[in-house]
Amino acid sequence: MLFINGAAMRQAVTLSQVMDRVEDAYRLFVSGDFDMPERPVFQNGEDTILYMPCFAKEVISTKFLTLFPGNPAKGLPYISGLMLLNGRADGQTLAVMDAGTLTALRTGAVGGVGMRCFAPAGAHRAGLIGCGTQGFHQLLYACDARDIQEIWLLDSQPGKDYDGFINRLRQELGERAPAFHVAEDSRQLAANSDIVITATQAAAPVLPDDPELLRGRCFVAIGSYKPGMRELPDAIWQLVPEVVTELPFALEESGDLSQPLAAGLLTEERVKYIGDLLTQGRPEPPAPGATTYFKSVGMGLLDLCVAKYIYEQALALGLGQKVEM
Repeated sequence: MLFINGAAMRQAVTLSQVMDRVEDAYRLFVSGDFDMPERPVFQNGEDTILYMPCFAKEVISTKFLTLFPGNPAKGLPYISGLMLLNGRADGQTLAVMDAGTLTALRTGAVGGVGMRCFAPAGAHRAGLIGCGTQGFHQLLYACDARDIQEIWLLDSQPGKDYDGFINRLRQELGERAPAFHVAEDSRQLAANSDIVITATQAAAPVLPDDPELLRGRCFVAIGSYKPGMRELPDAIWQLVPEVVTELPFALEESGDLSQPLAAGLLTEERVKYIGDLLTQGRPEPPAPGATTYFKSVGMGLLDLCVAKYIYEQALALGLGQKVEM
């Protein structure tokens, strides 16, 4: 069994490789050649436990996550847990990985794939609402998917250490690091962004309900993973002909989709699935001035495909620690 910690996982892969594996996962989803039970969710107050199992031809994956909203105020990660990778033929454990790192890498890659597909090729300005671990990785992938020259930041946490957040990004991006700005509010952020990324736990929209402000931008919504959560305002439905997401369950799980469906602002005919698009080849980037909306809720198949690739790369590169149970 191979134990692969977060540092080794990052060393094993590039951002572009992880985005490619995410695209593979979406195509595999369309093929139906997998078994992904609905993920059990257990809550105690605001604290949540998730179990995400998935079966594919060669491997079985099981991701166990804890989501504790109070952790960031304590200087601890909001998300933590373990990822198990087992052989499909005999069920033997192949690898144990850090699920927090896996979630950050694959969810960042999901946003990156959304930007690859739905942001204009000339998009140079990105805005991020929600400057946590997930937002950090969204920006890393944004700078890989597009030539980002300017980043605007906004977070709801009082006393947010923007300097520390920016310095970490500069260290990761090196010479590719763009100019950074801290926005006074979400209106200023949207006005100065070609791509707007939301990575929050908000219960109400984090952007103004102003169609003219939102027009002509690519929206990548990564938070809002529960029916009572919402990141984008109703005005978005006046601007986009369709929303692209991952799987039909997203229409129930995310308040960004379930609430406008219930209100009649969105119909299921306007919901498209990214796997269907990718099976026809990666979509051409939209023309400048188009308004696009990609909503992700995640799924275990993404974790399986990325974890399998990390495991294979770690073996090839001699990374990780072999452990006997």
